[in-house]
Parts: sequence; structure tokens; C-alpha cells
Amino acid sequence: MKLLALDTSSEGCSAALLVDGALSERFEIAPRGHTRLLMPMVRELLAEANLSPSDLDALAFARGPGSFTGLRIATGVIQGLAWGLEVPVVPVSSLQAVAMAAIDAGKLGEGDAVAVAFDARMSEVYWGCFACQQGLPILQGEERVCPPSLVDLEGNAGRWFGAGAGWKFRQQMPEAVASQVHATDETLVPRAAWVARLAEHGARQGQGVPAHQAQPVYIRDEVAWKKLPGRE
Repeated sequence: MKLLALDTSSEGCSAALLVDGALSERFEIAPRGHTRLLMPMVRELLAEANLSPSDLDALAFARGPGSFTGLRIATGVIQGLAWGLEVPVVPVSSLQAVAMAAIDAGKLGEGDAVAVAFDARMSEVYWGCFACQQGLPILQGEERVCPPSLVDLEGNAGRWFGAGAGWKFRQQMPEAVASQVHATDETLVPRAAWVARLAEHGARQGQGVPAHQAQPVYIRDEVAWKKLPGRE
């Protein structure tokens, strides 16, 4: 399988190419550089593999949650490619991608779980709990956005690990949560390499969708933005 994956859901900008199990990636922390960097990364990866876009079997992108602007960038690029190439797209949760990073880093083993937290601004976090099952992060419950004081651990686990920048709010989380998490890594951010790994599994499970169904997932109810002072 030849799969191209993109991620612009956080401060990082990355593209990854998975060719018959071999993975290559371009990654850069560039909060305002996604539009400038993304397509050159894609072209470099394809050129190094001596491939053209028409050789790709599938596409993938980090669908969110994350930066609203960043999500729209990756979505637009992926939709454009998918329309032209007529290949399926596998949307991947940004939270799940970071859970995959924790597994790859050896932070947790079979039967353990990771609680992923992103800073969602507005004194909230994006939150998702994932169990490690056969080397993959499986969502427990639902992904959501809420104040740090309202997070909880969903599912049973041998050990709990915390991942993502949202863990800087650990002191605001319930004691029942903080006390069960034995270690955290706030430096883990979504990357296209982990998106590609998850998307390859998803593609084989028939989770690919056509271009028009490749949509970002914001989680936060956008109606709230209309209720801010000065908005109608």
C-alpha cells in the first residue's frame, strides 16, 4: 500500500509517506507556516520515493480536534488531492495519533491506557482515553472538550499514562484522575507518521471515505462562538 498522510492540527506541520510498510516523514514546528510548508513536504517525499501522486492508493489526514485554521488547511489539501486522484481518504483523530505516539515510545504496553489532553483554549481541554490493544490505541468512551476539572478516565487499565500539552493543567484535574496517571509527556503532538500508521490499519478495515466526506472534527460546538460579546 502507498499512503500519504498529512497533519496540520497543531503547531506542528508534517507529511508522511508509507510505502509497503516503509515510512518516511517531514515534520517541523511552525505555528504559522503550515500553508507554506505542507505541499513542498509532499513533493519531497514523493520525489525521494520516485513516485507520482497517481501512484498513491490512499490518503489520510488528522481530522482534529485541534487548531481550527490548521484543520482546514489539511482538509482542503486532502480533499483536492482526493478529488483529482479518485482515491479514498482515511480521517484519523488527532488525539488518537498522540495515543499512537505514546505506544510507539514504549510508554505503555498491552492492557495499559493513555489519556490524551490538548489545550483547547477558553480554559478547556480536548480529551480522549485510549486503551492499548494489540499495539493500537482504541478509544474508550467519547472524545470531548471540557474544563480540566471535569475530565475523567474511561475504561479499565493496568496503568494510566498522560500525553499531550493539555497535561500542563494537571493541577486543575480531579485528584481521582491525577493520582491514577503514573507519568505524563506534555511534549507529544500529532504527527503525520502516526496518522499514517493508524490510517493504514483503517484503510485495510474499509474506513476510507470519498473526498466530500473527508471533513474536520472540531468537537467544540461552534454555536458558542456566535454568542460571544459583539456577535449575533
